[in-house]
Amino acid sequence: MSQDALVKRQLGHRARLALSPAQVLKADGQAHAARTMWNLLHAWWQMMPKEKRTLANADAAIRQAREDIDFLAVLPAQAAQAVLKTYFQAWKNCWDGRADAPNLKSRLRTVMSVDIPQGRDLNIVRVHRRWGMANIPKMGRVRFRWTKDLPVGKRADAENRITGARLIKDALGWHIAFRIQALEAKPAPHQGPEAGIDVGITVPLALSDGKTYEHGEWLTGKEKAKLLSLEQRAAQRKQHRKPGKHASRRLRRTYDQIAGLRAKAKRRALDWQHRTTTAIARTYGTVVVEALTITNMVRSARGTIEEPGKNVAQKSGLNRSISGEAWGRTVTMLAYKTAKHGGTLHKVPAPGTSRRCSACGHTTPGSRESQAVFVCKNPDCGWSGNADHNAARNVLHLYRTGLALIPAAGRAVVRRAKRVKPATAR
Repeated sequence: MSQDALVKRQLGHRARLALSPAQVLKADGQAHAARTMWNLLHAWWQMMPKEKRTLANADAAIRQAREDIDFLAVLPAQAAQAVLKTYFQAWKNCWDGRADAPNLKSRLRTVMSVDIPQGRDLNIVRVHRRWGMANIPKMGRVRFRWTKDLPVGKRADAENRITGARLIKDALGWHIAFRIQALEAKPAPHQGPEAGIDVGITVPLALSDGKTYEHGEWLTGKEKAKLLSLEQRAAQRKQHRKPGKHASRRLRRTYDQIAGLRAKAKRRALDWQHRTTTAIARTYGTVVVEALTITNMVRSARGTIEEPGKNVAQKSGLNRSISGEAWGRTVTMLAYKTAKHGGTLHKVPAPGTSRRCSACGHTTPGSRESQAVFVCKNPDCGWSGNADHNAARNVLHLYRTGLALIPAAGRAVVRRAKRVKPATAR
């Protein structure tokens, strides 16, 4: 196969770690040290003059900090260098308008993580059908769940290998996310049909050809009852906590149980999204979705003291439902999965797709009689059908008429975030 038919891809794979209690303490210590290193770098950055904010000076500062502060020594040297690299990249993202200025990392609101920049340090081997082992700096050999064939041993070469990893902790425990470089065959153009997709809450995904992809509740009846009981218990115990005092061990234990159930629901939702988007990418060659501004859709309706909002509780419930469906994550998955299978993903303007008749193209008031029923009020049409499929057909029609949103050709569209002043930030 010629080199032109191959394409280099950067992939990721996340696996669950099986750590002993001693290894969990070591991982927690490294994560806290990495967070502290970030905060020290941020304080150093604000204290130093602009002309001395260089990578060499910052490297010398963190080396001195690792010698002066004992508990920072538990963080491997390469992980400390990764913190430095990430911090400088955060400022570059700010200056380019892609993100806000970096800030201090809170102990409670920051995801605990440790970076392993060098993949060769992992020494990954498969010891069982379900388990593999990797070497973590300053932790030793650890086990992880083997759910995907990794390019290790005889499978690894200069083009197909693991370039690094990252330890991440969530409510379900510690995980390891591998960074994989793979040389794959360039996919041939997908010859499948075209499909428009309308996203919703009652019907998560409705396609223009009449198919729907739905899911049930992410938690079982017993799990939802247990979650409600834990939330009530946490509320009762919180009443006995004095203002300014730390939460008791029992209250923290209850919070951990609540977080575990919610993380389990999120994991099931993510699994459903992966399976659904993979099925769509394999079936259809062209996928068309709406260009939704989700941040504006989930904006609070509370208003101000002078002009309070209306139906605030109902809008809050709608916002939670929209956030729970994670439409943006679905589109992101479709984008890289359609490209992997040789297909394409396009976005069209969203206004009017749910109110326009897909048969005659007219928008008449009251045509959408309910969430699921659409009856065209145009006297010359009178078409009726499912409202979600009608919207999906309108989405596909906009693409076929050439109304797909195309970015500016030959140049990057940079939108600077609000409240970011690069000149003063530097």
